[in-house]
Amino acid sequence: MAGAAAHQGSPVALTLEEVRQYGIDSFDDPDYLSLYGLRPADWYALGVRLLGRTAVECTRDVLADRIGRDIARITASLPTGMPITAIDPFAGSCNTLYWILRHVPASQGVAFEFDPQVFKLISRNIAHLDRSIVLKQGDFLATPASHDLPPGHALVIFVAPPWGTALDESEGLDLSRTEPPITQTIEQVSRRYAGRKILFATQVYEKVESRSLAKLEGTLEWCQLAVYNFNASGRNHGILLGTKGWTPC
Repeated sequence: MAGAAAHQGSPVALTLEEVRQYGIDSFDDPDYLSLYGLRPADWYALGVRLLGRTAVECTRDVLADRIGRDIARITASLPTGMPITAIDPFAGSCNTLYWILRHVPASQGVAFEFDPQVFKLISRNIAHLDRSIVLKQGDFLATPASHDLPPGHALVIFVAPPWGTALDESEGLDLSRTEPPITQTIEQVSRRYAGRKILFATQVYEKVESRSLAKLEGTLEWCQLAVYNFNASGRNHGILLGTKGWTPC
């Protein structure tokens, strides 16, 4: 990402030209980074802005939409009318959470962002959206008590921590080496919300290191893996859906 690279670690937001050039350079598509149901030119005109890091790490519309639909398909097995709180502990752009809220009825959204620069920018971005998201600054895993669920709410957790060095093109994504490890996130959330019906939606890569996948699946009561065919072979993302406290019908 040539233009964005100059802004990494800087509070300067990307220009529209840089966003479109990233799509061209990386995926041969100037509109690759569509967010919130809008092409780059449209969300930029609305006032949405991204830092380089967020642009590289965020989940674009075509993937976030599909993740939201698959989460909605599973949460449809919950008792009729049960309210749902969807939490993204690693907010970034909040685009996946946005699509979860679009597809899951009776849901409310809460996101956490540790980086103060990202927090400030995304706070302004989500104010333009047609879904309400409560964005909190801080580390959700360090202070999970910062959000107490209302009685009777089920919980959807979108688990997508930074991959860092966890992705190796030959070995695949090692789920135990993300930052923080995905199993740590699931264990902490499960303890904090023991007795709740929880759906974990973990973003994965087309190839996943088998031992780390088996370990993660072993922590869940029910799970289902799906890989989406949106990119070239070998560069696709997917989702591992898994539950605690209930089993979908």
